[in-house]
Amino acid sequence: MPDDRTRTPRWRSDAPVRGVAAAGRRARRRGGANLLPVAWVALVMLLGCATAQAKGGPEVRVLVHDGAAPVEIGPESRPLRVAVAGDQLVVDGEAVGTHWTPAGRGPWRVGSRRLRGRVAVRARAGRIQVLNRVDLEAYVASTVGGEMSASWPEEALRAQAVAARTYVLHEAARRRGRDWDVSATAVSQVYRGISAETDETRAATRATRGEILTHRGEPILAVFHSTAGGRTATAREVWGEDRPYLRVVDVEGEEIAPHTYWRAEFSGDALTGVFFAAGVEVGALDSLSVTHRTRSGRVERLEVRGADGRQELRGASLRSLVGSLGLRSTLFDVRETSSGFAFVGSGYGHGVGMSQWGARALAERGVSYRRILARFYPGTRLERWSSRQLAGNLSQTPSVASGRGEVR
Repeated sequence: MPDDRTRTPRWRSDAPVRGVAAAGRRARRRGGANLLPVAWVALVMLLGCATAQAKGGPEVRVLVHDGAAPVEIGPESRPLRVAVAGDQLVVDGEAVGTHWTPAGRGPWRVGSRRLRGRVAVRARAGRIQVLNRVDLEAYVASTVGGEMSASWPEEALRAQAVAARTYVLHEAARRRGRDWDVSATAVSQVYRGISAETDETRAATRATRGEILTHRGEPILAVFHSTAGGRTATAREVWGEDRPYLRVVDVEGEEIAPHTYWRAEFSGDALTGVFFAAGVEVGALDSLSVTHRTRSGRVERLEVRGADGRQELRGASLRSLVGSLGLRSTLFDVRETSSGFAFVGSGYGHGVGMSQWGARALAERGVSYRRILARFYPGTRLERWSSRQLAGNLSQTPSVASGRGEVR
């Protein structure tokens, strides 16, 4: 993804769904249905059957919206203003209950997104949450466009398509029994709906239809990032958990990437404030030094010295600091300047898995997407799964009795 993934990826039919009670018919004529208290479970059952098919393929459940502000939702030709008041949805000025499905046919509009498939809406804790059920291959075509420039070589786009498809299969299996498989944001991978689809991303998706990467017969955690800075990181370096196929890999050809080399400067006072906000209370900052690096050269431990003492940052604390400072990766050196400190680094993102700019460089040299994937995910198998196999790996409807449904 051309974005910074410095967090742990823990485990990220065009026909409208009908109301579950005849009492909702009048509301549907007004643009929606006032559903029964068990409606979300019913909606998930309608949207969530793992063997559900749209245009002949398995479907993915995507959390496309989760916010408190009003949002326009509905068919493109007539979206309605949806707000939340307490635990009630208010559609076009009328309270409709805690759950609602727009009437009509897609494509749908949810805020700025144009979506295929089906949508369902609920109110939860003062927020509006929207679930989109979409054909897996349509999801992949959009995600390729959301995560990589459609103008890049077709073999790079094909590699991205396989990685995106594999990632959602992995996450769906991990989240089995819950209400959604992936988020539409970089928490999972970027899905913007129809607007991110292009002829090129659809072609890459068709060319790799059903193809995923496996290890011991299961879809792998196919994470990716913008730029490795010359060498990828292992999963253990970043998240503390080994994945045998996420190893240190040397990467060439990233020199033209915009974030191969970067520099960020801060005054001593500014850094002192950032450290204090992060719970590092050492007083006025005196020095910063890298005390330990990972196998790939990334910072593993950073010592902070101040007027009131010293503290060593590592793991989640270090990643939190990197995020709060807006640093592009943990592959950096620290240098003192006349006004404070400079972080001089390379790469963009967590550095694990496929470097997208590295994939582009390989594709420009004529390397096939199969070899690109083998390079960045060593020890994996590229398999073509049938629709039945793919659907069988997607999450199941949550149990009504267990109450395990989740949208957040």
